[in-house]
Amino acid sequence: MPGARRAGSITKRCECRGEDGKRLGSKCPQLSKKNHGNHQLRQELAPDDKGTRRTFRRTGYEGVKAAEKDLTRIQAVLDLVDEDDDAARLVSDLLMTVMRDREPIPDTAEVKRRIQGGVRMDTSLTVGEWLQTWVDSKKTKRTTTASYRSHIRVHLVPGLGHYRLDRLNVSHVQAFFDRIDEQNEVIAAENAARREQERRAKWGKSCRPPAAETARLSVEREKLAAMPGYRLITGPATKQRIRATLRTALNAAIRRQYITFNPAQWVELASGKRPKAVLWTDRHVEHWRQTGERPSAVMVWTPPQIGEFLDAAEDSRLYAFFHLIAFRGLRRGEGVGQDWRHVDLDGGTITVSKEIVVDNWQVFEDDPKTEDSAGTIALDSVNVAILRAHRERQLLEREAWNVHAAQERAEGEDVADWTDAGKVFVEPDGRWLHPEKVSEEFRRLCRQAGLPPINLRDLRHCAATLIHAGGGDLHAIKETLRHTTIQLAGDTYTSLLQEVDVEIAERAAALVPRARRGDTQPAGERV
Repeated sequence: MPGARRAGSITKRCECRGEDGKRLGSKCPQLSKKNHGNHQLRQELAPDDKGTRRTFRRTGYEGVKAAEKDLTRIQAVLDLVDEDDDAARLVSDLLMTVMRDREPIPDTAEVKRRIQGGVRMDTSLTVGEWLQTWVDSKKTKRTTTASYRSHIRVHLVPGLGHYRLDRLNVSHVQAFFDRIDEQNEVIAAENAARREQERRAKWGKSCRPPAAETARLSVEREKLAAMPGYRLITGPATKQRIRATLRTALNAAIRRQYITFNPAQWVELASGKRPKAVLWTDRHVEHWRQTGERPSAVMVWTPPQIGEFLDAAEDSRLYAFFHLIAFRGLRRGEGVGQDWRHVDLDGGTITVSKEIVVDNWQVFEDDPKTEDSAGTIALDSVNVAILRAHRERQLLEREAWNVHAAQERAEGEDVADWTDAGKVFVEPDGRWLHPEKVSEEFRRLCRQAGLPPINLRDLRHCAATLIHAGGGDLHAIKETLRHTTIQLAGDTYTSLLQEVDVEIAERAAALVPRARRGDTQPAGERV
């Protein structure tokens, strides 16, 4: 049971001064008058951790009833804990903060919830402090935690970290996202200005510029050097993920009984829809060559363009990797993380069970992206043959490396034999292949082939084109690419498949015989 309450009192004082100029305080002869002076309360608290006595004081009450009301609230809070408990010191810490910041006396029920929940009493905990505490305690996948940390470091702490956690409201969070939109407009304008300045500073002709033009170009290039570099805007999808991080952290604060309301849940944001996949048709390629603009964030090669790329990649030691992604849609990390023991070349199947993930350039092995990402998919005969050839090439690389290592050791160098990591795609010495090296090789081959640009992850989307062109529907695409739902496949590839479906539409139109099929004139122009 709580111990005896420490002494508390209410007194009256004023600001009157005597002939010596000193404040009379409680000795003023006028204090007996009803409207003269102000009431103040005083309540003894538990000593601090060094044993120093502490007293809660508050003055400025116009009437004794208001002072008595606050004193009663303070004593009710103190009655929640035993005088000799550690919690008594924490409650007194809270009341000292309330006194210092001139805050309202805390609600007894709220303090009781904090005591029962075992959380700190100090109401001055900021959003930034809580976000850091929360993310440090997360047990999520390493990549997920890294994403949380990035959102917190880059966006949430600079924008919201200074607010007190218990005072964060919807308007604060809405204003934070509105500032991101405003900054996006600035970034877009600066990027456009730099793009225009690059055009002015560039001599587009093959011949050397004349002296007058050289001087002008020099001035334009100086202007270009003084301009800020290109920056990425924070798009709708990224803002949705930032809000999800904030919402998750605040829900954890609610569970810990720091707060009772999650303002991030009620913020209005533009929809972060997934970009539609678009084919690099001749029309799109021509527009890109003239303006440098891509029709969509997700661009996909046509089957002939995929063929051109694979022809250019045939001499690369990663040819089998790119061929496998283009036809079977593995993710980059799944490809470099694929074990030979999960590849059945005789049965024509491959089982995705691990992936290699990059975190600040360091690599580690992890389970696939989602539960649905793990699974077994079929291999066509071409992929089987290419993987067999890749296996033979890898064994030759192993022999060549071991011969090289033996020669180096004979000369006093410390070179290890080929490392058997068990992976399908590895470094020349057998170690794990860094995923970014695969992307670098992909970009090199794209430039070599002179193809319109796509990202390596978009090569996975090319598999959807080939599956559909081969007669597969959205369900087949969903199963092969191992999407969580068929809706995800539909949202991403609907526009892409419409362009592929032109050939199907033509075949359908050809099925219906027409008596005047060769007459292409409009009815109004016929004679």
